[in-house]
Amino acid sequence: MVHKVAVIGAGPSGLTSIKACLDEGMVPTCFESSDDMGGLWKFKEVSEPNRASIYRSLTINISKEMMCYSDYPIPADYPNYMHHSKILKYFRMYAEHFKVLQHIRFQTSVKSVKQRPDFSRTGQWEVVTENRDGQEERHVFDAVICCAGHYTYPNLPLKDFPGIETFEGKYLHSWDYKGPEDMHGKTVVVIGIGNSGGDIAVESSRVAEQVYMSTRRGAWVIRQVSDNGLPVDMKYNTRFVHILFQLLPMSILNWIGEKKLNAMYDHTMYALKPKHRLFSQIPVINDDLPHRILSGSVILKPNVKEIRGSTVVFDDGSIVEKVDTIVFATGYSYDFPFLPSNALYKSGHRVGLYKHVFPPNMEHPTLAVVGFIHALGAIMPQAEMQARWVTRVFKGLKKLPSNQAMIKAVEQDTKDMEKSYITSKLTPLQVDFVTYMDELAGEIGVRPSLLWLFFTDYPLFKRVLWGPVTSYQYRLMGPGKWEGARRAIFTQFDRMYQPLKTRQLKEQDASITGRLFKLSLTIMAGAASIYYIHVRNPTTIPTLLSKLRPQTI
Repeated sequence: MVHKVAVIGAGPSGLTSIKACLDEGMVPTCFESSDDMGGLWKFKEVSEPNRASIYRSLTINISKEMMCYSDYPIPADYPNYMHHSKILKYFRMYAEHFKVLQHIRFQTSVKSVKQRPDFSRTGQWEVVTENRDGQEERHVFDAVICCAGHYTYPNLPLKDFPGIETFEGKYLHSWDYKGPEDMHGKTVVVIGIGNSGGDIAVESSRVAEQVYMSTRRGAWVIRQVSDNGLPVDMKYNTRFVHILFQLLPMSILNWIGEKKLNAMYDHTMYALKPKHRLFSQIPVINDDLPHRILSGSVILKPNVKEIRGSTVVFDDGSIVEKVDTIVFATGYSYDFPFLPSNALYKSGHRVGLYKHVFPPNMEHPTLAVVGFIHALGAIMPQAEMQARWVTRVFKGLKKLPSNQAMIKAVEQDTKDMEKSYITSKLTPLQVDFVTYMDELAGEIGVRPSLLWLFFTDYPLFKRVLWGPVTSYQYRLMGPGKWEGARRAIFTQFDRMYQPLKTRQLKEQDASITGRLFKLSLTIMAGAASIYYIHVRNPTTIPTLLSKLRPQTI
């Protein structure tokens, strides 16, 4: 049985993997190459090779209730969309609360992970590490969890942009971008319309003379602030909406979603409309981009055809002269350089993992990859769910299918993904957030049963069905049950409202105003209905009144 586990990386996936090992009584050792935990969310002024990198102003586009770990809610006074510094503070609180820091060896990089000579019998691994002084050390572990992330190797496809070698200005990948300080009064071209490209275009447009945004396919853009000011994911990422997705044809769902988005801003008019349908690719989440386009600060352009010195030529023949800066927001490649080539199974042009976690070609299920997925939802709860499943497999409490069955499942999953989504070799395996969470929860035995809740706890049933699919739902029952899960669900909107209560209003006044407003709407609706009926048939209302008049006896 697995006892000692190596965890590679102390980012959000690594932290929850350490905690999952401790929950199952195993001894984890986490190797982190930097001097601190947090992974992607640890900001540094200078990007370091082979490490994730973020910019100074980065704020997460997932609301706090939808991104937190399942048994440790984010403090109520924290903003709903948090700056990276707040996210790092939350990780520190989580790590200290569950005592995971003592299991992390900082400034220790993993050089190689190899199967031991007796792997067929033991399933053990030899892990070679190097500390900050360059000293190597060899370790033996019963299992390995890889949490290295997929924002480490920037993709800079210079060969796709003829003439880039003649460019007279400065070009960089979004991985190197820290802020717009060098862009004051300059002409900037941002290539790529993902979330990073959108953020950089918006931020740089506030100081640059002009920003052009080049996109090959376009994108659907959604707002973080939804109806009534709610975070968009707390309003629409519900189990009821998920059920509709299972019942309705995707063509209908795309039509409904696109119609709602175009009601906010016509994607054709804004030159944003992509070639793909709404749910074929993760949309761009950006409240400011449409306004910057409307104000002329950001101008949408098609793909770059070529570069001539300081001139950029686009596919439609249009030209922008005297360009000072080009930012390539062109995504990331991924690699696991420390793993042997035979450790990971290839499915098409991507790594094939059973349920996006386990290599399906190993003799023993003692190697797992956590956090290597792409979804419209935060990585934290998904990585946590993966880690909970992984550690139960390591412990022997759950068994995987045969290698042949897993390989077949991986190949089918790749086909389904390529059929449903716009994919490329740069994107990790794409999943639907709720479907995937429920699938892994079913493996562990923690998937909430709506039928059971309906008969045993109807108030909770309503919140699970109609409310957001927060991670607390997966701590209500089964292994790892948390006694605070029910209360966390009942109070999740209280925590959402808390940071907004910075100016107290008199509840009575607000209540009276609300009632008067509703009453006025009711009266107007009634008057309008009576007027409509009277216009259509002038005799209807007098006839109705005569029937209601008291009869004389």
